[in-house]
Amino acid sequence: MGDDVHHFETSGSGASSTYPMQCSALRKNGFVVLKGRPCKIIEMSTSKTGKHGHAKVHLVGIDIFTNKKLEDISPSTHNMDVPNVTRTEYVIITCDDDGYLSLMTSDGATKDDVKIDNNLFKDKPIDFGALRTDIEGGKEFLATVTSAMGEEVVTQIRDAPNA
Repeated sequence: MGDDVHHFETSGSGASSTYPMQCSALRKNGFVVLKGRPCKIIEMSTSKTGKHGHAKVHLVGIDIFTNKKLEDISPSTHNMDVPNVTRTEYVIITCDDDGYLSLMTSDGATKDDVKIDNNLFKDKPIDFGALRTDIEGGKEFLATVTSAMGEEVVTQIRDAPNA
């Protein structure tokens, strides 16, 4: 009886990757989990209550990591998951030929596991060689990294403000 040993999994800060919110409280340009993916809501419409008493909410969202359009319909009184989305700015140290960035965090450590996905920059794809040449020439850039539900992606690259 005294030989029972319990092992518990631990994770990060204990913060959940999502939190519940009533469907009727969601708003356009907010975030929601549709079909298991974190999405930005681009369209929302509510139908009238039917014979069985539930108004339905039709949600259309864009996946924040793949730019794919996803849709879902849910009763307005039900809860839906909302992802905890964070945006962090890093100074870009260098960029390799595959689009992987070496970034400097605010405490001076390096972060080397973030890749530029040119599918998110369709209007103006990033030229990795030109970016590296500019950085080696002394130009500073900031990368905005958006993270949610254990995934992260570079969503913006811009010139660093002059210090």
